[in-house]
Amino acid sequence: MTGKIFKGKVFLLVTGASQGIGRKIAEVLGSTLESGSLVLLLARNAENLKGTADNMPKTLAVEYRSVDLSKATAEELRSIIDGALVKDSGADAASKFDEIVVVHNVGSIGDVTKFAVDMTDFDYWRQYYDLNVFSPAVLNGVFMNVFKGKNIKRHVINITSACGIQPFNSMGYYCSGKAAREMYFKVFAKENPDVNVLNYSPGPVDTEMLDTVTDNIVDPTTKEIFKDLKENERVLTTDQTVKKFLDILSSKKYESGDHVDYYDEL
Repeated sequence: MTGKIFKGKVFLLVTGASQGIGRKIAEVLGSTLESGSLVLLLARNAENLKGTADNMPKTLAVEYRSVDLSKATAEELRSIIDGALVKDSGADAASKFDEIVVVHNVGSIGDVTKFAVDMTDFDYWRQYYDLNVFSPAVLNGVFMNVFKGKNIKRHVINITSACGIQPFNSMGYYCSGKAAREMYFKVFAKENPDVNVLNYSPGPVDTEMLDTVTDNIVDPTTKEIFKDLKENERVLTTDQTVKKFLDILSSKKYESGDHVDYYDEL
């Protein structure tokens, strides 16, 4: 198990924490935090969020909130964060942390039954980008502003994908969304050199998202790529990818804003 990555009292926020990579990141990263740290878990499924919260170390204060991030306003997100802070630490709670960490994991694969030329529904585009691009950007701004002016170390992790830098047929929504989202965090890193920003690409992981692609993608070449990954047992477990994620954070051998893939050498 990786040792302590962050020091002192930490506020950790993880989105998409009800299942898959998000749940595993919350559980494993939470196990490295010092006693008295605060963890805030966000996702839509309250029951699954509770399951994640129940698996967290009892030495931590853990709050979870069921929220549709594609529809939440900046004011609502601020209220959720402020509520967790006040409940945990009372007045001027934001000053009581040594480090803050936000993991932007929430995301969806999008409609993989269409080629780019058929992606002509404005409403679908808006809904997809609301969840996958706009909500992480807005939440990130809100989270940073909560701690603005405080002498606190800040860490921002965006869960990205190789699809954000390499095109795949029938994955126009996912590829373009990941590319836009990652570029936002690269700009954020450039504008905020005092913040540690990591764009982590977890590789092909055994999740419901991977099953959706394998079962439903319309392009035969892309389908064969993902089918081959499964048949040749090259799909990663959440344990594997989260261990590498923690190793990357610990090594600090990347420049803030970098895209680091599971398969990259440390």
